[in-house]
Amino acid sequence: MPIQTYQDALDYIYNFIDPLRKPATSIAEAELNLDRMRTLLHALGDPQQRLATIVVAGTKGKGSSCAILEAILRSAGLRVGLWTSPHLSSYRERIQINREMITQADLIRLTARLQPIIDAFDPQPYGRPTTFDVTLALGLCHFAERQVDLAVIEVGLGGRFDATNVLTPLVSLISSISYDHMAILGTTLAEIADNKAGIMKPGVPVVTVPQRPGAAAVLEREATHVGTDLYVAEEVGLRGPTQCVPYSTPPHPAQLHGAFQQENARLALGAAMLLAERGFPLTDAALAQGLATAQWSGRFELIAGRPRILLDGAHNCDSAQKLIAAIRAELVYERLILVLGTSRDKDIAGIVAALVPHAAAVVITRSSHPRAMDMDRVAALVQPHLRGSMDLVPDIHEALTQAQVLAAPNDLICVTGSLFIIGAAREILGLAVAD
Repeated sequence: MPIQTYQDALDYIYNFIDPLRKPATSIAEAELNLDRMRTLLHALGDPQQRLATIVVAGTKGKGSSCAILEAILRSAGLRVGLWTSPHLSSYRERIQINREMITQADLIRLTARLQPIIDAFDPQPYGRPTTFDVTLALGLCHFAERQVDLAVIEVGLGGRFDATNVLTPLVSLISSISYDHMAILGTTLAEIADNKAGIMKPGVPVVTVPQRPGAAAVLEREATHVGTDLYVAEEVGLRGPTQCVPYSTPPHPAQLHGAFQQENARLALGAAMLLAERGFPLTDAALAQGLATAQWSGRFELIAGRPRILLDGAHNCDSAQKLIAAIRAELVYERLILVLGTSRDKDIAGIVAALVPHAAAVVITRSSHPRAMDMDRVAALVQPHLRGSMDLVPDIHEALTQAQVLAAPNDLICVTGSLFIIGAAREILGLAVAD
């Protein structure tokens, strides 16, 4: 089918979703993901070889760290590609240059150009490309075509066997590591950290944040094994193999709230310091401007009004704990009204235990995504922690309306549990980008 419209392009890209496809169960199977991506990119002319990239892995804070680093680089006058997933409202959010989404016309043209090459791709022995593969290929081709100075790439799931690991970046970043996707990445923090650490490459410096001991030891061991320097973005400065260098500007992102965003800012700032050592024109003024202007929707995003509404895509226990800590430390309100919807593959019990005891009322809802958890199963986990009323409202618009009915003017409504819920809420509130 020829691709002539924007919807044609989206239909083609999403055609590669296979709901029956199961995650790799062995290292040999997982390595096929990388072999498939390398082979596909080679058929497309190896666009990644014409790009300078920074790769960002981790459990929490990847997207925010990407956004902060992108803002710093752009503030220095560089042309910067940004590739992230998932999107909140528009597929085009995933592929941006200088924070401008790829246009519909460019996505149509690029998808039409890649279609015959992708369709001719032999699925033996690697398997058929995934939607994630196709999206990454589109992004890399777009960035190479537009000759960006740097592309900031967010790792998808894990790291070691993620399709993005075909890239050899200038710097690798690993944000906070916690428990998520345990059925695929492992049931211990060490196993999860090992998967994240798989993005390390010989001679490519790695910046991380202070990690829990189990994860920190794995990262240090992998860096030694691979043969690269591991830097830790601590509160006082960037600690390298021999010394700690203080930040040249305070790592406080003015428009991104929550203490956890300061950790993400330190990570991005550490990467910028290493890039400056490699000759990129990252002055103190550029660092400060980037930190002052960085934006990332759906993460501790406070909507003014009475009552105020807070949107945050916390979707594991650690992020839920950080969310409630930030709410209690930074916001003044009388009661907390929680609107909660999650995906099936998340630590729902951990999220509920962190948030529900602090809420005066809970409205449980669900997104339209196939992975959305059934509301009655969430309710069963909520019930033991409940301090007030609980409503089950399947439609997100109606759930938000119900929360507003329950809330007094000085209360706080917090919508959380899934980025799919956040995306829908932003559309309802008129905040979504136009598609």
